[in-house]
Amino acid sequence: MSLIDKIRKARETSVEVGGHTFVVIRPTDEQALGFSRNDLTVVDIVRRFTVGWDLIELDIYSGGGSENVPFSADLFGEWVADNPDVWEPLGNAIMAAYKAHSDKRSESVKN
Repeated sequence: MSLIDKIRKARETSVEVGGHTFVVIRPTDEQALGFSRNDLTVVDIVRRFTVGWDLIELDIYSGGGSENVPFSADLFGEWVADNPDVWEPLGNAIMAAYKAHSDKRSESVKN
């Protein structure tokens, strides 16, 4: 695993939503700057910062089987567009991860 992969992995968090596990990655400070500059929806944020899941085919479409489906950003984007029940929980988890990071940095500056 490269150092870049280790840095990214350290920003990951697992989130349980509707009986499934999703992996989200905390935005970097640079990425968070874009939140106030762009008209991003919660779905935009969820698409950009969700990097894993434990879904099977049947979770994705009604004719699917019981096979695990490897995460793909394109497939996730297509699936999440029709699953509004995950938007808020995943969006909240992503933003909470960034807030915790920001708060920790602020506390270290104070000390």
